[in-house]
Amino acid sequence: MKLVIKNLTKNYGNKEVLKEIDFTFEEGKIYGLIGRNGAGKTTFFNCLNEDVEVDSGRFILSDEYGENELKTEDIGYVISTPTVPEFLTAKEFLSFFLEINKDKIKDKKTIEEYFDLVKINKEDQDKLLKEYSHGMKNKMQMLINIIANPKVLLLDEPLTSLDVVVQEEMKQLLKSIKKDHILIFSTHILELALDLCDEIVILNNKQIELVEKNNLNTKKYKDKIIKMLKDEEHDK
Repeated sequence: MKLVIKNLTKNYGNKEVLKEIDFTFEEGKIYGLIGRNGAGKTTFFNCLNEDVEVDSGRFILSDEYGENELKTEDIGYVISTPTVPEFLTAKEFLSFFLEINKDKIKDKKTIEEYFDLVKINKEDQDKLLKEYSHGMKNKMQMLINIIANPKVLLLDEPLTSLDVVVQEEMKQLLKSIKKDHILIFSTHILELALDLCDEIVILNNKQIELVEKNNLNTKKYKDKIIKMLKDEEHDK
């Protein structure tokens, strides 16, 4: 399966944010979308998720059966500040989600198995979500998206503010599900992307560009990425 972006352009008034982007994302990889703050990473995700209207562009899912336009139901979207119903316990929220989606969920697991997947302890499952830490809420948001099993999973700075233990848990979880999904992980933290991702793409001068991943963790490679980002800033 592939996600094909064709001629994506997005302007806000006179400000051009994305310009004639053509790019293909493939199933089975985690793509690290790198860009400076304000480069347009969230705008790119919002265009894919139809949260904003594009000026031009098409999004196509391609597999062995043919090509279809990307639909919102094909997408899961994890944002950096998780939104959960704080008046429910974690178990109530998960039970409700499983019930209303029971006809859509494949290979359904027990509630306990789902909580084990994101390492939420039994004593925390009956707590109100308003009592959860940011990291715990983020786990619940991630869990719901994984259960929904979207073809494309957009992750907008989901790990930036988490402690190192939760970060590592979430990274291992993403690696475990990448085989059957197209995962695009945006961040402005280069080290995090290099540790997690199979491919690095840069949102640079309103375009998306793949950075050759040979010698991924070498200083030369990191310097190349930083230079591209600095060059973008100079061009503004």
